[in-house]
Amino acid sequence: MHSLSEYWQQRLIDRQQQHLHRTRRVLMTPQSTIVSVNGDQCVNFSSNDYLGFANHPSIVNALEQGAKRYGVGSGASHLVCGHSYEHHALEDELAEFTGRDRALLFSSGYMANVGVMHALLNKHTSVFQDKLNHASLLDGAALSAARSVRFNHNDIDHLTARLESDEAQHKVIAVDGVFSMDGDVADLSSICPLAREHNACVMVDDAHGFGCLGDTGRGTLEYHQLSQTDVPIYMGTLGKALGGFGAFVAGDSTMVDNLVQFARSYVYTTAMPPAMAAAMRVSLTLLTTEAWRRDQLQEHIHYFTDTCRINDVPLVPSMTAIQPVLIGDSETAVLISQQLMEQGCLVVAIRPPTVLQGQARLRIALSAEHTVEQLDHLIHTLRDTCKRYGVLNREMSL
Repeated sequence: MHSLSEYWQQRLIDRQQQHLHRTRRVLMTPQSTIVSVNGDQCVNFSSNDYLGFANHPSIVNALEQGAKRYGVGSGASHLVCGHSYEHHALEDELAEFTGRDRALLFSSGYMANVGVMHALLNKHTSVFQDKLNHASLLDGAALSAARSVRFNHNDIDHLTARLESDEAQHKVIAVDGVFSMDGDVADLSSICPLAREHNACVMVDDAHGFGCLGDTGRGTLEYHQLSQTDVPIYMGTLGKALGGFGAFVAGDSTMVDNLVQFARSYVYTTAMPPAMAAAMRVSLTLLTTEAWRRDQLQEHIHYFTDTCRINDVPLVPSMTAIQPVLIGDSETAVLISQQLMEQGCLVVAIRPPTVLQGQARLRIALSAEHTVEQLDHLIHTLRDTCKRYGVLNREMSL
């Protein structure tokens, strides 16, 4: 019989042999389009800092001033003595910005999704999830008492069949607003009417849509012109387009108060630092006052996809800042990623179990702060490297 330590060691060996072993990169600089990684300077095409807010001078200053006023730590959970004025003000401003009755801060998007699922679902609930939903939604459902039902990615017919054959007392449809590894947008214009027909509640994880999509950056719901009635449970993150840290869940007062009372990942964790909440208030304001960033991001997306098409770079179709290049096997994806790094482009290879077996890819993330010259360099390097490894002119579909 093998010891537990031997089991751990063998599991790591298996990961390495399958080209799935993960390592951490050490950044010596702030998040930006130019970063120093493990001592090498490169152009960053892997960050979720879509609008360039992570090192924005006004947000940095707000964090500094917040720390001077409130110190570093919050000291306790929100329900003990860790809920500051800055937390409360940010929640009110997020509620107003998203057009909802209330918003509740969480320390991360993962904690928000797990908290929602555990607090709001019960054994009489079936939760219907897109097969490409983020791990936090899947884990949240697994930790709840609800029955999990999966449907094929953005497949409304399959979802309809699942709903019609299910006899649960309560039904919830949970989807990513923008799917984090594919970059495509959930078909909420079809999902929401279907949910009304089946008396189901819709939840949207808009981690990668909030701040980027919609005319004013209010995310996937603004893009689809949907209200709180259409999507009663809305989760957004503060660590991607807003450049900071944390997350929130917004909806009506009854739903939010249920989270305050029953979401274990809210009740039993230390509140985010008040200084971070102060910084995120400034970031939320900048979504409006610096709307040019969102416009510039859209210009970069169009330029990148059009130029890749001209150069036969095999992109998976996406109209968001997430632009995947499907490679297939993990070893080749890692090799191409390494070749790109040698040419000064940080593009991380995404492998199973983050994506399905046989769907390893390069996940390119565009920023408003990239330059056209940087985009051109990446495109030409991608074209040459993909050609060398025989992945040009493939039919890219997932």
